Amino acid sequence: EPMSKRQRKKLLKQKQWEEQKDLRRQKRKEKRQKRKLERQSKLDFNNEGNDRKRMRKEVVPSTLRLIVDCSFDDLMVLKDVKKLHKQIQRCYAENRKAFHPVQFYLTSHGGQLKNNMNENDKGWVNWK
Repeated sequence: EPMSKRQRKKLLKQKQWEEQKDLRRQKRKEKRQKRKLERQSKLDFNNEGNDRKRMRKEVVPSTLRLIVDCSFDDLMVLKDVKKLHKQIQRCYAENRKAFHPVQFYLTSHGGQLKNNMNENDKGWVNWK
């Protein structure tokens, strides 16, 4: 049965893809090794110890304030409260890593959100 031009092109591309599989795998492996060597040389260069500790020394606090008003959690379903909790966690974590961290506040923290945070994230009390 004769093949259409489109089918031939498709088969040719698939064949080339299969033939280059080992090459792609090798490139990925080299890239991983390169990143590993870069990280290792960076750690060797930085004899102060932990990289995060060094970053924390360079932090310049910002005068900006970020306030999250949690007083509307009684209007949310539990699924949305859980998503809000995750978003607050992400904001807190990214703010800690930032070179110019803002002052981060939660207001009217109670109800469903507080219960959810007490249940799933007992360390939130240390954020203060």
